[in-house]
Parts: sequence; structure tokens; C-alpha cells
Amino acid sequence: MSFYEIIIISIALAMDAFTIAVACGLCMPEVSRRQSFRLSFHFGLFQAGMPLLGWAAGLTVKSLVETWAPWISFFLLAFVGGKMIKESFEKDDSCSNYKDPTKGMSLVFLSVATSLDALAVGLSFSIMNYPIAVPCLFIGITASALTALGLWLGKSFSRVSRYSHIAERIGGVVLVLIGLKLLLQ
Repeated sequence: MSFYEIIIISIALAMDAFTIAVACGLCMPEVSRRQSFRLSFHFGLFQAGMPLLGWAAGLTVKSLVETWAPWISFFLLAFVGGKMIKESFEKDDSCSNYKDPTKGMSLVFLSVATSLDALAVGLSFSIMNYPIAVPCLFIGITASALTALGLWLGKSFSRVSRYSHIAERIGGVVLVLIGLKLLLQ
């Protein structure tokens, strides 16, 4: 897998975190540096850790599915990408029930929810015999950076919320296209 593909996957996976961060920035009365750090750090940590877990899980079933690896990778990435595209069309009234998302169980739930797609990507990497360390690092850093950017954009430009669904759609399409590329190789 090339460096550029890892960057593209990292950006595609970070679109959920970015979208949630924009929504949080729009709904939070104030966004402190501490809140920005907490959300960015946790989203990045979970985004980096989930592919590692998926990769480890893939090692246990690898011999069973090696023949079907390209198809499994395609379906996993297409499923995740399709889910992202579908969710981008759903209406979200997240400001109606505001609670600080950078604290407690809200932070944990959001971190897990935004990183589950990375678990499937890690499983795909394992099945396709790709090393995981560098992708995990880039996925985590990208998610952290885009989360911080999303919070800032959400707080600074409330009109951006109308367009955050586009980023999620693009991320979903990119994952599906990468899945197709793996299938065709």
C-alpha cells in the first residue's frame, strides 16, 4: 500500500470525527483549549487503536479467509463507506439536547462511535498482509488534526454545519473506491 493510499484512508476515516467535531463546535457555548485537546486526543487515540484491534483480530481468522481476502476487504470497506454515505443524509438535531461532549461517558461513546469504521479497515489490512504501525499512526494523527479543525470551524462558522455532510459523503465514497481497488488488484 502506498503512502498516498494511507493518507487517503486516514482522511476518509477521520470524516466521522470531523463531522462530529463540527457539530460539537456549533452546539457548545464556548470551546476551550482544554475541551479541544480532550476531544482531539481521544478521537485520535481511538482512531489509531481500532485499526490495531481489527488487525489483531484479522490475524486470528487469516488462514480461514485468505482465499477470500480481496472480497472481504471490499465488502468491509464498501459497508463502512456506504454507512458513512447513508448517515450523511440523515437529519441531525444534536444541539437540541446539549451536554458537554468532551467529558465523561459522552466522550467515550463518541470516541468509539467515530472509530468503529477504523476497526474494519484494520481487519482488511490484516487479511491483505499490510503492516499496521504506520497506518495507525497516520490515522490517529489525521483524526486528531481534523477533530481540532472541525471544532474550530464549528465554533467559528456556524453556517459550515450545512456542508459537513458533504465531507462525510466524500469519505464514504473514497472508502468504497479503495475497496474496489483492493478487489481489482
